[in-house]
Amino acid sequence: MTAETTGTGRRRPLVLRNRAFGAVWLGQVLTQAAVRMFQVGVSWWLVAYAVSGGRGLASGLFMAVSTLPAVALAPVVARAIARCAHRSVLRTAAAGAGTAAAALAVWAGTAGLPLAAAYAATLALSTCQAFFDPCLTTSVPELVDDEDIEAATGFELSTQSLASLGGALLGALIVDRAGIAGLAVGCTAAYATAALLVGTARFRPLAADGEAGEEAGGQRTLRSILSGLPYVRKILVCFTAANLFTTAVFVVIPLYTKSVLHNGGSTVALLEASLGTGTLIGSFTGARVPGRPTVIGASCLGLMAAALALPGLVASQLAFAGGLVVAGWCVGVIGVRFVALFQRLVPAADKPGFFAVMQAVLGATFPVASLLFGLLGDALSARTLCLVQAAGILPVACMLALLGDPAPAASDEPAESMDDTAPALAGTGGGER
Repeated sequence: MTAETTGTGRRRPLVLRNRAFGAVWLGQVLTQAAVRMFQVGVSWWLVAYAVSGGRGLASGLFMAVSTLPAVALAPVVARAIARCAHRSVLRTAAAGAGTAAAALAVWAGTAGLPLAAAYAATLALSTCQAFFDPCLTTSVPELVDDEDIEAATGFELSTQSLASLGGALLGALIVDRAGIAGLAVGCTAAYATAALLVGTARFRPLAADGEAGEEAGGQRTLRSILSGLPYVRKILVCFTAANLFTTAVFVVIPLYTKSVLHNGGSTVALLEASLGTGTLIGSFTGARVPGRPTVIGASCLGLMAAALALPGLVASQLAFAGGLVVAGWCVGVIGVRFVALFQRLVPAADKPGFFAVMQAVLGATFPVASLLFGLLGDALSARTLCLVQAAGILPVACMLALLGDPAPAASDEPAESMDDTAPALAGTGGGER
């Protein structure tokens, strides 16, 4: 029996048999958990402690600021990853975020923390994370053997929801018990540990022909890539529109907790954990859901609309938590099936550029949704916001259902085989974004 196999003859999980990848992956889990913990914790602090009027705007603006770096800095991040050693980028990003969190901890522990400092801190942490995540994805071939690339990619995607779940669960609870200072200390520890882990990993240089291929593929713009993929372009439009309403849930949760349920941070943690749990389950079960991707996507969006409308119709913590589990499951299923579909439809040479910019395009709606629903939260009740979310998702579900299947020429294989795209990712753990 080798070190790579267990007593039953099965290979050990990749993160255990590849120490370099395991260390860097654990660093990503820690950084993602820290940034999510900070976002949830400060959002609750704004609604429950720091702001007496205009809570919706304050929370919405904070979430908008948190998501701006990933969108605005996409070209800068791409150039930095292309020109600099990946281990240096990862270590610097984690260390930079840890420094910012430590400074905030000192400030919050010694004096009253102004709102501007909280906004500046989330901007700094989100900027560091905007470099860390795509750099890790790009670094996978430097960390694992060729036959493990798919497993590493699937493992990375499927565990993002786990990191978000842990961070969201702790954020509001820590704020209620230790304030912003305690929250910042926890983030500092996570980022510092991540920087140390990355520093211990050994990155292997890529072969020259692989680098040339990446450079050649990177010369095509998103417009030129999508010009030959009209079907993919229509799907992206649908999900960009849906994100305008689905991502608003992160603004609605603290507002609903405060104004409808009249509860504290433990309830925020429960609701955030419900959403994360549903997403995690969906990530692992999405490949088993029968049907074509567009049919599944439209059905999941319709189910998500009903789940988000439920707490608007019934003012209940149980109804909201249950609705968020269902909504999260839908997100996980959609992620698995459509990432797999894009893997098949997008040419191999265009995949690095496509997936990098796709995240920026889909993420661009997050600041808009945060500000829009933050403003609406000061004019409308939180229950009404839930109904607005549901009403906005339904037309998108109809649009997606009308797309049908791609033309056979859009991929290397006939459209009838599209149902078989997800199991390839599911075998490596699935994933969602």
